[in-house]
Amino acid sequence: MPERPEDVVAVFAKADFPWWIAGGYAIELAAGRELRPHGDLDVLVLRRDQDLVRDLMADWDLYVADPPGQGKLRPWRPGEVLQPPLHDIWCRRTPEAPWSVQLMLDEAEGTWWVSRRAPEIRRPIGRLGRTSATGIPYLAPEVQLFYKAKATWEKDEIDFEAVLPLLNAPARAWLADSIKVIAPNHPWLRRLLPVSRT
Repeated sequence: MPERPEDVVAVFAKADFPWWIAGGYAIELAAGRELRPHGDLDVLVLRRDQDLVRDLMADWDLYVADPPGQGKLRPWRPGEVLQPPLHDIWCRRTPEAPWSVQLMLDEAEGTWWVSRRAPEIRRPIGRLGRTSATGIPYLAPEVQLFYKAKATWEKDEIDFEAVLPLLNAPARAWLADSIKVIAPNHPWLRRLLPVSRT
């Protein structure tokens, strides 16, 4: 049962580190409208800020996916520093409550975000996200679509169609260049790259 972005803002109100709503909700914040149902709410933070996140969510029940992608969770122990490849944390308000937030840790070097999937893909942290009209930070749509491009589902196609018209030329170019690194034959590339004139 996912939290709403507004609820997460209340949780992170005292955060003195960058964070962004991610996943399908980030796409909706960019589009300015609801697009589809959501199974979870994703929040991206930088790995270097994980101790600050842990303190902020000290009253929550936090579990880390270990190993990633295998469907196995274990408690995130207080004081434990999560190292790569661990990056996925499931959160619920109490042990009896349903899972409601999924924290994702991503890498950074100095003032640059570094993709954990391909370290050559980088972006200034200051340009990683945007802020909604109501003050909610969210991942820029081209960054979120890059995450979704690894293995696309029907929901990802819905998200792509919704924000493609909103991407300016630099955003499209960045997304296309980034997708080519991880999936050089991805069908989205035909929609992102300009048609060559002969």
